[in-house]
Amino acid sequence: MTYPETPLSADELLNRIFVEGRSFSAWQKRPVDKDVLDRAYRLAALGPTSMNCQPARFLWLTSEEARARLLAWLAPPNVEKTRTAPVTIVVAADLAFYDELPRLFPHRPGVRELYASKPELARETARRNCALTAGYFICALRALGLDCGPMSGFDAAAVDVGFFPDGRWKSEMVLNVGYGERESLFPRLPRLGWEEAWRLV
Repeated sequence: MTYPETPLSADELLNRIFVEGRSFSAWQKRPVDKDVLDRAYRLAALGPTSMNCQPARFLWLTSEEARARLLAWLAPPNVEKTRTAPVTIVVAADLAFYDELPRLFPHRPGVRELYASKPELARETARRNCALTAGYFICALRALGLDCGPMSGFDAAAVDVGFFPDGRWKSEMVLNVGYGERESLFPRLPRLGWEEAWRLV
């Protein structure tokens, strides 16, 4: 396995996820074990979503044909980093996630109809909670020793027509995964401080 064989301390794990974790554009020529992706997904799926709705869906582009199609729909700065990434995933929101709610949230009868009867509420819920799960997934991948390069620079309408023609899934993010080339990183950009990002009322 490529994830850590020995336990990390809490500080080491936080350092790996947040301090050392960066958005990568260049990749080592190392394959990614499917079992690590599976483990990361299973961890991410444990994160909270509204009424346990779990709307995030993942399309792993494993063929050269599929990746070539995606490359045509990316913003130019995102093409090479995606072409060379060991794994590329389209993270999408299932707009009809509510079909699974009788199983995922069984203690509230009728919860499916709450969303099925309100398309805008369903879309908003799907997108917000898909983004949450994507964040959990990135943290899980980093914790397991992988690096990520999430991107929003792509033609979502084209991706949806090309990969999700029934209209049920809507693309939210393209996520490259692998083992990043740390030498390619530029210094970390500034972050807002507490006094800039917080208000107390």
